[in-house]
Amino acid sequence: MSLNPIEKSLLPPDESILTVSAFNRRVKDLLETRMPEVWLKGEISNFRRQSSGHCYFSLKDARSQVSAVVFRGDAGAIGLSIKDGLEVIAYGQVSVYEPRGTYQIIVRFLVEAGQGRLQLEFERLKKKLAEEGLFDPQNKKPLPMLPRTVGFITSPTGAAVRDFISILERRRWTGRVIIFPARVQGKEAAAEIVAMLEKAQRLNFLDLLVIGRGGGSLEDLWPFNEEVVARAVASCTVPLISAVGHEIDYTLSDFAADRRAETPSAAAELISSSFMEIEQRLQAVENTLEELAKNRLEKLAYDLELIEGNLLRLSPIHRIEQGFLRLDDVANRLVASLRHGIANGRNVEKNLAVRLAAIAPEKKAQLAHARCHTLQNRLTSATQLRLTGAADRLKGVARRLENANPEMILKRGFAMVKDEQGRYLPRKAGLNPGRKLRTRFADGEIGVEVTET
Repeated sequence: MSLNPIEKSLLPPDESILTVSAFNRRVKDLLETRMPEVWLKGEISNFRRQSSGHCYFSLKDARSQVSAVVFRGDAGAIGLSIKDGLEVIAYGQVSVYEPRGTYQIIVRFLVEAGQGRLQLEFERLKKKLAEEGLFDPQNKKPLPMLPRTVGFITSPTGAAVRDFISILERRRWTGRVIIFPARVQGKEAAAEIVAMLEKAQRLNFLDLLVIGRGGGSLEDLWPFNEEVVARAVASCTVPLISAVGHEIDYTLSDFAADRRAETPSAAAELISSSFMEIEQRLQAVENTLEELAKNRLEKLAYDLELIEGNLLRLSPIHRIEQGFLRLDDVANRLVASLRHGIANGRNVEKNLAVRLAAIAPEKKAQLAHARCHTLQNRLTSATQLRLTGAADRLKGVARRLENANPEMILKRGFAMVKDEQGRYLPRKAGLNPGRKLRTRFADGEIGVEVTET
């Protein structure tokens, strides 16, 4: 199709005519530079999740709609179940898809519209305080292992304080709990919590502080998200545990505190865990010591019986008594032997008398009688002599035994020296100055100390 001169005069220069791709690129640059971020409120429709994990949907109101996308990395962080019909507040950037010439919102943050204002305020404060370093781990104070006095800032009539104390009692924690009463819900709650924090620090005898309450909605827990409370918690000089709500609830106080507990009950378990662990370890040590002491005493008792038996066998008195028994046995056998000899002599005499009377004249009988009388006298003398010698030997043995008795030795002015274990020392070799000894005399013992060797 050819143009007439008039139509040709109306066309712009060739360099000012844009291609479609260049136009879409210019629109993209214009939108993304002029509207770097945007907040939108609307209803989700036409939601679909691709196999790649990216989510596509439209945000609409009564008069219009706009396309939106949540990429896979942002979808996991949002933590919201996205579905059609959900009223949401979305934050993102405007982007143009050049191949089709369409624009859409790349959503980075998404919350339900009903909680949007508080949730956005929470995220704003969290980001602000985090950038100031209020939540830095290096600023956290370590919790005491065995706190004896714990302060709890909470409502004195709530279930949280009852559960907290009940768990401590059940786990046999023996410390002291001081309740600092404060409102934990409503407009005046934040000011009261801060006031109790300041009061607790002025007391200067608390080992640990706990602030918290039971679960509730975001509005109920909001006092613990107030900036003034978060700053007071972070600047607290006493180690502090934040125990607000349930396990899924997070507040700014949790981030600012030295330690977060999921619930007040979990805080009580955390406080008493070291006590229970130490109690169990002490019980194990006690059982071990008891068993060791029992075994040791049994062994010592057995050793003592052996020592007593050895002392009994080796004691001088026992040896003397055994000597007396042997002496009595020898004397009894000697007397029995003598009596037997006398009886045999008499029997011989009777036999001879009978034989003489039968075969010898009277003179022979008289001679025989005389000889028998002489033999009888000799036998009696010999017997008496043996008895006397035996008695003298018996007395000698008795005197030697008596002289060997340690008690007689001590009475003659001698002394016996024992070491610390009760063993008698026969010589001075091996004794060093300063060693403690025991010296036994006839009338008792005294302690002595070696001064020179």
